[in-house]
Amino acid sequence: MRSTGVAATCRAAPGPGIVTGRAGRAAEMPLGGGVDEGFGGVADTFIENFRARGDLGAACTVYVDGRKVVDLWAGTADARTERPWEAETAAVIFSCSKGLLATCAYLLVQEDRLDPDAPISRYWPEFGAHGKAEITVRQALSHRAGLAALDRDLTLGEVVAWDPVIAAIEAQAPLWKPGTGHLYHAMTYGWLVGEVIRRITGLTPGVYFRRAIGDPLDLHTWIGLPDPPPVPIAFMEPPLPDEDSDAARGSARIGAENRIVQRSLTLGGAFAFPAQGRYVTFNDPAIQRAEVPAANGISTARALARLYASCVSEVDGPRLLSARSVEDALVERSAGPQLSGMPDDGARWGTGFQLASPPSQPMLGPRSFGHAGAGGQLAFADDEYGVGFAYLGNQMGGYGDARAKLLTLALRSILRG
Repeated sequence: MRSTGVAATCRAAPGPGIVTGRAGRAAEMPLGGGVDEGFGGVADTFIENFRARGDLGAACTVYVDGRKVVDLWAGTADARTERPWEAETAAVIFSCSKGLLATCAYLLVQEDRLDPDAPISRYWPEFGAHGKAEITVRQALSHRAGLAALDRDLTLGEVVAWDPVIAAIEAQAPLWKPGTGHLYHAMTYGWLVGEVIRRITGLTPGVYFRRAIGDPLDLHTWIGLPDPPPVPIAFMEPPLPDEDSDAARGSARIGAENRIVQRSLTLGGAFAFPAQGRYVTFNDPAIQRAEVPAANGISTARALARLYASCVSEVDGPRLLSARSVEDALVERSAGPQLSGMPDDGARWGTGFQLASPPSQPMLGPRSFGHAGAGGQLAFADDEYGVGFAYLGNQMGGYGDARAKLLTLALRSILRG
């Protein structure tokens, strides 16, 4: 892997190994890592994200056919102290966490321990109360379970304790007839899928993930951060302003007015999301140490890219996902307008994973699967190109944020030659 200080590799750099900080920031910041020959276009876009698109601290890693070809990091991990972003700096990955759970679910399918088309109540009998007996695991994984929000108000203490959320789900009736439409299950996805994993394995999803995937692949990725943290954790900054567009204004209006959308993001007021004032609530160590499986995963970019590379190629061992699992994951299950009325930005979901979703998240194409996360995070695999990709930052973006999108388009251009 060639150093980013080589001019031919990082053509856009203002000097060897240096990137310019956010608008208004006088400091110049070292660019760490490197790219293989031919992948300089990804580095150029990564640098331009700092120059023109508001990045504060970020990392991007790409594997191709099991080999790491891009490994970049730069900027500031904590604006309060000016602590720099390092090779092993981790960040909250928000809904990229859903891809971790989906991978766990497919491992259990491959072991014949989970049937995605079976009712959830087969594995979690108490779930079947109040009209939920026929809701399937696949419906939960594809945002079609009718349980995007809960009627019960939860406290933060109840959320981090796990069992109170499970009890609230058991007592909940579907908000619409399951399977008749989709609405993004921003938070409840984690407990719906996570409790199925716990009932099958006897382990909470964060513990199962570490035993089945994280430890064997030596990943710096957690759902439930150890105390003390094994790696430095970036401090998240609240979102940049939304773009000036009808879609952005429509999204903001529905987010403010739609009760289900509000409750889906906050679990009835347990925490503000994404921020309370200028404080991103998932910076809270209590939330980071808990298991909020749809949203509080923490990872390095290196680890997420390695995980997804392992789904489609051999990375120091056999593939995580079989060809049959990948084919199943790529089947579109939910797309188009959501029941909330949110503007359709092209988002598509298979079973658990987000699929290529142009125009907002085109990824590499029709063989891509993974998940985006709030504020700009993105990680995915693509078996056509043998790719594992991850981009993480601590400056959350607003509606229309294009940082990850432009990185993937630069990568696609290189891979297509």
